[in-house]
Amino acid sequence: MADRRSFLKLAGAGMLNAAAYGRVRGANERIRAGFIGIGLIGKRHLLDFLAQPDVDVAAICEIYEPRLREGIATAVDASKSRPEGFSDFRRMYERKDLDVIVVSTPDHWHALMTILACSAGKDVYVEKPLTLFIREGRWMIDAARHNGRIVQIGTQQRSGEQYKRCVELVRSGHIGEVRNIRIASFRNIMPGFSQVVGTEAFSPEAWQMWLGPAPDRQFAKERGIYHFRWFDDYSGGQTTNLLAHNIDIAQWVMEAMPRSVAAMGGRYSLKGIGETPDVFEAIFEYPGFILNWSQSEICAGIRGGVEFCGTKGVLRIDRAGMEVTPDRMISPDSQIPSFTGPRETGNRDQGYRTTALRLDGYEQVRDQFQPHVRNFLDCVKSRKQPASDLESGHRTSVSCHLANIALKVGRTLKWDDAKEEIIGDREAAAMMERPYRAPWDRELRAALPAK
Repeated sequence: MADRRSFLKLAGAGMLNAAAYGRVRGANERIRAGFIGIGLIGKRHLLDFLAQPDVDVAAICEIYEPRLREGIATAVDASKSRPEGFSDFRRMYERKDLDVIVVSTPDHWHALMTILACSAGKDVYVEKPLTLFIREGRWMIDAARHNGRIVQIGTQQRSGEQYKRCVELVRSGHIGEVRNIRIASFRNIMPGFSQVVGTEAFSPEAWQMWLGPAPDRQFAKERGIYHFRWFDDYSGGQTTNLLAHNIDIAQWVMEAMPRSVAAMGGRYSLKGIGETPDVFEAIFEYPGFILNWSQSEICAGIRGGVEFCGTKGVLRIDRAGMEVTPDRMISPDSQIPSFTGPRETGNRDQGYRTTALRLDGYEQVRDQFQPHVRNFLDCVKSRKQPASDLESGHRTSVSCHLANIALKVGRTLKWDDAKEEIIGDREAAAMMERPYRAPWDRELRAALPAK
């Protein structure tokens, strides 16, 4: 735009401070929402917001025309009201009647769209991962605080009852001292993705908007819809896609950030669309415990989820439920093997070290996605911080990015969480920030609070 600050000044003129906003919410309990991106998760969010009794879907922005039509039709079918369609999200932000923006775009857009929405006086529900690189998270926090906005991150597991119960159990010592946490994601997509998703080509203007702040590239269908997450320009592979959900839970439970990260892996077998690793192993050292991330795109043999390994047993949790498997109370001496004489058996088994527990029957949409939306809407009205606030989303993304950076440089990274700096490694530290392409670099500078 020719004068980005003029737009922000006009948008800001219609902004309400938190107290005034609260009074308006009391007089008019309905929340008017605008959506950016109607892809896989974007349509899910659209349906979940439409299911809330106090939401009006007033606007949808999507540069891929078939999905824009689909989103509008979905809203009309559910509410009998037709939202306004946009191809440029900035035009949507100019609507003073929009209360919230839901960002479900490729990852490289999450930070800038959230920052600009905050500057335009909107609250935001933004999908994970929060950022494409580490520095973006602090920019988002500064923008939200400066403008008094509520931002919810799409780490929906935080709204699941089994995850809340997990926090209580681990912190209360139910499984003893937790010294190791294991997170895994395994599937087999050999020989690799070969079919693009989406049949219509982008116009040159639409492709430039899709690229946004990312490096300029010639149009390539395989880089766009869905498969963007396998390209470093736009995402961080499964480490930012799936690890983000579960390391968020681990760091929430343990109230800790890593102090060092090592990673190994590569793209060994996949030959199809993408460039991110098909095998990835990372070790995170936290104060008092170790976390292991194990990921494979070429073998489906290992069960996913999160395992908290304690001195009394293991708590395993995923989106379907949670189970505590206690260890037997077996004396240490009786566990020494013997190959030449009888094994010592006295006082061998005295029961279990903790109590077994099983919770199941949970459903992802009903028990995590929809409560997460409800939590966000309630916080928009109350001005309280949501279940997945910006600080938690930033910390989650930092850990994921550190693993990817450690893999790129081939070295163990030391992290100073208080200063938010990689210690003693200039090459790695330089990867904490990437340049935005023009004109989006100017949009960013105009929207960020003055230092």
